[in-house]
Amino acid sequence: MSRYLREQLVEELKQKGIKDQRVLDAIGMVEREKFIPKTMAHLAYKDTALPIGFEQTISQPYTVAFMTEKLNLKDGDKVLEVGTGSGYQAAILYQMGMRVYTIEINLELHNRTKKLFDELGIRVYTQFGDGTIGLSEFAPYNGIIVTAGSPTIPGKLLEQLEIGGRLVIPIGPRDYQDLVVITRKSEDEYSKESYPRFLFVPLLGKNGWQKNKAN
Repeated sequence: MSRYLREQLVEELKQKGIKDQRVLDAIGMVEREKFIPKTMAHLAYKDTALPIGFEQTISQPYTVAFMTEKLNLKDGDKVLEVGTGSGYQAAILYQMGMRVYTIEINLELHNRTKKLFDELGIRVYTQFGDGTIGLSEFAPYNGIIVTAGSPTIPGKLLEQLEIGGRLVIPIGPRDYQDLVVITRKSEDEYSKESYPRFLFVPLLGKNGWQKNKAN
């Protein structure tokens, strides 16, 4: 049943405009129900965001697919995920053959998801910390994906991009964001594309939102 529902979800994502077959194949393989509370397993393949505790959500599958497609990665590329959350986005990237590094600011969520990765045999590098300053010891990255909304573009993340690499990040106030795709053209030159009206939980950290601080 789970495989059938995944296939249905893949077809739905195709109809919504997702074209990268590698992204669609990964979504067709990764069992989303493993990354959400058991009480919500029946909603795993609905194209909607779901709460996972700690005031966090697992993103809508369309959003995961859209952001992953915009990264434009190839097999074996090195990618940094800011905001591990449920682990689903990292699992999709791993399934696609990427070398994945992921960082989470909530210690309990980090520990829970790291344990889940171990149980599922998902070999990604996990770290507890402030993702808004990146993970410089493993830079540069072919891609950086930020899975929470930021008021501005963190400069440290731009610095850690490989030339030719892409940063995909939601930017805007807390109640809506534009999805911004930044490509590093040279040492000090970047291009930018923007896609309107997304909604993410706030990106907490030194170069994001401050915890419990109103916008």
